[in-house]
Amino acid sequence: MTYDHIQPVSKNGKTSFENLCLACRICNEFKSDATEAVDPLLGETVPLFNPRTQKWSEHFTWGLDGTRVEGLTAVGRGTVARLRMNNPVIIVARGRWVISGWHPPNI
Repeated sequence: MTYDHIQPVSKNGKTSFENLCLACRICNEFKSDATEAVDPLLGETVPLFNPRTQKWSEHFTWGLDGTRVEGLTAVGRGTVARLRMNNPVIIVARGRWVISGWHPPNI
């Protein structure tokens, strides 16, 4: 995990508790300084999920095998796509976590 600026410093985001969250390092690299994404279903530009102001379970769910994050809303789908939350490396890791009983988390 790494610290992520929800509103990037490059876009006048502050380094403050309210603007920081923990993020998967790989997902954070794919996020870069983005604040928006395209919903692959509707083709609309939407804001990225904000863990400080939005509830995870309203925008995402775990797939049946516990390895894939599925977007439930335009924000969820866009965030999954932009952050590449289901990239092959993390899918393999989550599969191992499922076998070990560590995953998916109870959110």
